[in-house]
Amino acid sequence: MGHVHQVIQFLTENFRTVEPCWLKCKVDNKKFEEKFRIPMIEAYGLTEVTTAATANPFSGIRKPGSVGLPLPHLEVKIFDDQDKGVPVGEIGEVVIRGPAVMKGYYNNHEATAETLKSGWLHTGDLGKMDEDGYIYILDRKKDMIICSGYNVYPREVEELLHTHPAVLEAAVIGIPDPKRGESPMAFIIPRPGKKVTEEELIQFCRDNLAAYKVIKAVKFMEEFPRNPNRKVLKRELREMVKN
Repeated sequence: MGHVHQVIQFLTENFRTVEPCWLKCKVDNKKFEEKFRIPMIEAYGLTEVTTAATANPFSGIRKPGSVGLPLPHLEVKIFDDQDKGVPVGEIGEVVIRGPAVMKGYYNNHEATAETLKSGWLHTGDLGKMDEDGYIYILDRKKDMIICSGYNVYPREVEELLHTHPAVLEAAVIGIPDPKRGESPMAFIIPRPGKKVTEEELIQFCRDNLAAYKVIKAVKFMEEFPRNPNRKVLKRELREMVKN
């Protein structure tokens, strides 16, 4: 029990919440493995698949930042908006096929038809596959921001903001912009005892991101709206902006 307590303490100190996917679960694998001498295995799964869908191998090549290879009896591909496979390294929607995939949503034929197409489960997650078949998850498709025709992935901006010493947690959404279509906006929970201004965080982004990815506004909060699994409800953040 003492060892388990140490692991929990380490995870708590290194990130605030473990969400039910990749969103905030960013840990220094090497640091963790050196401290506890057990492997940190990155994997990917969702309820509709009923099991994990991909995982880095226990023995073999593990690639930090990747969620690994498809598990046996599952196929994982990256599709474009026309449900065609994309070349290696290009970004698209992660789709999954195999016996572990659900038959459908109970009494919801419309949602089932939108999610299951031609035998493939459309996950709603954006990702890419490398030349060795390893999968990388980038963001939720519905959360992608389009600024002046460029794709902005909120996760990239959030990960940068999490490196700022005054930021405990960040959530980024797209807000209407009359010139660019959309612009990124950040919601920030500051670290206790730390102070930071909107201008400082915007400049921090300017110093580290391409111009079209820079946040336009910041709202400071004590807590984010979340579901029972502690996942940030970005739709409620969007409603805050509308209202």
